[in-house]
Amino acid sequence: MSHSGLEEMGNEKKKEVIRIERESVIPVLKPQLIMALANLIKHSADRVEFLKLCKRIEYTIRAWYLLQFEDMMQLYSLFDPVSGAQKLEQQKLPREEIDVLEQNFLTYLFEVMKKSNFKIATQEEIDIALSGQYILNLPITVNESKLDKVLLKNYFEAHPHDNLPDSYDKYIIFRRGIGIDRTTDYFVMEKVDMLIARFWSYILRITRLEKFLSRRAKRRRRKDPKNDDEINLELEDFQDDVYERIRLEKMPISFGSLLKKTTIQEPTFDRIIVVYRPASSNSKKERGIFVKHFKNIPMADMEIVLPEKKNPGLTPKDWVKFLASAMVGLVAVASSLHVDSADLRVIGAVLSTVLGYLAKTYFTFQQNLVQYQNLITRSMYDKQLDSGKGTLLHLCDDVIQQEVKEVIISFFILMEQGKANRQELDQWCEELIREEFGESCNFDVDDAVKKLEKFGIVTKDIIGRYQCVGLKRANEIIGTTTEELVLKARQGGSTTP
Repeated sequence: MSHSGLEEMGNEKKKEVIRIERESVIPVLKPQLIMALANLIKHSADRVEFLKLCKRIEYTIRAWYLLQFEDMMQLYSLFDPVSGAQKLEQQKLPREEIDVLEQNFLTYLFEVMKKSNFKIATQEEIDIALSGQYILNLPITVNESKLDKVLLKNYFEAHPHDNLPDSYDKYIIFRRGIGIDRTTDYFVMEKVDMLIARFWSYILRITRLEKFLSRRAKRRRRKDPKNDDEINLELEDFQDDVYERIRLEKMPISFGSLLKKTTIQEPTFDRIIVVYRPASSNSKKERGIFVKHFKNIPMADMEIVLPEKKNPGLTPKDWVKFLASAMVGLVAVASSLHVDSADLRVIGAVLSTVLGYLAKTYFTFQQNLVQYQNLITRSMYDKQLDSGKGTLLHLCDDVIQQEVKEVIISFFILMEQGKANRQELDQWCEELIREEFGESCNFDVDDAVKKLEKFGIVTKDIIGRYQCVGLKRANEIIGTTTEELVLKARQGGSTTP
């Protein structure tokens, strides 16, 4: 089975789970990682040299990326939605040059995203994420007329990517990290909706309309060979992680459970970054590029991060309920009036039932609308980490932290094991993270080894085995960094090594 995204499947217990390819991000804080590895070194002198080496590795990697980050930040200053238009006007750049500069910025941005282990959410991932409901129970759509369709399209034409989502020309969603969100509540209205929906399904089944509707749905549904409810979780590849989704739609619900608390669970995207540009008006060309950063977004509620959302309205199912209820009520009242001994109490009861159901549907919608507005407010204040320049600075620091951790772990393993080929090094690094920190990741060994070779502290023999130099020699090869000289100067010490 492919590991290129998310997949829904079930096991013998019919659990609904989402299967996710293990990510390369190392989920351990850098200070915690360094101190834990240092404590594994027996000799105190070696421990001191190791800590010095870790600092020099970080300082050097930071210096390597400094110029690239500065170029990206300077370019973004021209496309900052707040002040970019003013700077572009001051520089009086021709339109063709501005087009080139904005594409250069996107090239820097996408490279930093990749280095920071963010992935572009594919259409398959988005569809599976949104195939269920969690807290948000309203259909949310994007007003595409308010989004630019040129900027991102031009970028992907020049830089082709596999498995792009359908919305790639309007906005791009980057994701990284998976977590779990749980909510415990009574969910009374939602449970009532589930009971009504199941009653409607029963009516459709006994009237044989279900087969007709399911036939039409199958024709519209894209064939997905990866969806397989008979797959056994025990046969999964060890590089995949499995997260359970617990939602009301799959629970046995009765009238007795309406007043009982229920816990639902949904996997979350730990980090989401959305990139887009608003559409230009007739009078002004829009040049601002929005970069918004969110945290802990439930997969099923991913719509809350979409740009330029339309105001939600009644769902088609709600309109069917309204119309069907009205028709039933009219037919019932008309039938009662044609009876000679029409009982006003019967007519009143029928009308009350119909009006009550209509009111229930309307108030359910109003409750969902309030819930939606609360979610949007939370996404702006609680879930949104930053936007614009703040997001870019956060990404730059993320890149440095991840690169430093990869290099330090790889060097430590080679120092402990002596020699290792690529596969052994990759396996031992992942085992170390799992055994010492209880975390799992798909370690990016190739990138780490390239940097160690660039440092000159790791070599490769003719049969492809890597080995590192001693700690003291590694510190001599890297040499005293500028940061160390500055720290010594602050402390009033000598600036010589």
